[in-house]
Amino acid sequence: MASIPVPNLWPLARTGQRWLLRARRRETRLDNHRMVFLERGTPGPGRPTLVLIHGFASMKENWALWMQKLPSDWHLLVPDLPGLGESQYRADASYRYEHQAERLSEWLSAYPGHNLHLAGSSMGGAIAAILAYKLAQPPRSVTLLNSAGIPEHPDVDLDAPFESDRDDILIPDDWAGIYRMFNSVGNGRPTVTGLAMAGLLGPDLLKRQPSLRHIFNDMLADALAPARFLGRNTPPLQVQWGDRDVITPTRCINWFHTATPDAEIHVFPGVGHLPMLERPGQSVRVLKDFVRRQSG
Repeated sequence: MASIPVPNLWPLARTGQRWLLRARRRETRLDNHRMVFLERGTPGPGRPTLVLIHGFASMKENWALWMQKLPSDWHLLVPDLPGLGESQYRADASYRYEHQAERLSEWLSAYPGHNLHLAGSSMGGAIAAILAYKLAQPPRSVTLLNSAGIPEHPDVDLDAPFESDRDDILIPDDWAGIYRMFNSVGNGRPTVTGLAMAGLLGPDLLKRQPSLRHIFNDMLADALAPARFLGRNTPPLQVQWGDRDVITPTRCINWFHTATPDAEIHVFPGVGHLPMLERPGQSVRVLKDFVRRQSG
C-alpha cells in the first residue's frame, strides 16, 4: 500500500512567525551561497547588535522565543547558516566551523562593529567562538549555549581524529528518527511542543539527509577547532548549559574553568540541549543582563 505524502507546512509557518516577530527577511551572497537572514531594528548609539547563530539541522526560527523577549530597540541579526534553513547548500562547498565563521565575518563587515555581540547554540556556538577572532573588531561579548566543539575531557588532543555516534540522533532517516531527535535534544521527556515541531519540521528534515550528512562530516573533520581559539584573550564570555544534555554533555563545562577562567557560567537544571527553547525566559534574561553589562 502506497504511503500518504505528508505536506510540508513549514514554509507557511515560517512566514507567519516572521510577521509575528516583526522581523524583515533579507538576502545576501557569501562565498557563492545565497544566505537568508532575519533583521529586526537598526544599528545606533547605545543599541547592541546581537547576532544569533543556530545549530546543526536547525534554522534561524529556533531563536523565535528569544526574539519575542529581547528588547525591541536592540538590533538583531539572525541568519540561516549557509547550507541550512532557507540559505543555499552547495555540494562542492566546505562547512567546517572555521569556513562558516569566515563567511559570517564577511557578512558582518557591512555592519558597525563597535557594539556587536554574538550568541550561538550547539554548532552555532562553535562557529561563534571562532567568529569572535575572525572579525576585524572583536565583539563586546560571546554567549555559548551547549556549544559544540568543546572537549569533554581536559587532556584531549585537539588535533586528533574525532569520531561521533551522535549522527544517529541528529540525522534522522525516518519518522521514528524524527521523534527520537526531538526527544533527545530536549530534556529526554516527550513534550507537546516537541511533538508539534517533529510534525512540522519532519518533512523538511527528511529531504535534507544528504546535505546534513555532508555538513556533519565537515564538522567532524576539525571537531575541536573552537577550543584552539578560546582562551584567556577571548572577549567577555558567557556559557549557558542544560544539565540534561545528551548531545554535548555537561562535563564539557569543566574545560571552560581552565581555558577561560573568567567565563560567566550558567547551568540550567532539567534542561537539555536547547535552553533558548526549553527555558526561554530564564536563558534570555541572563543573556540580556550580560549584554547590557558588556555594552558599557
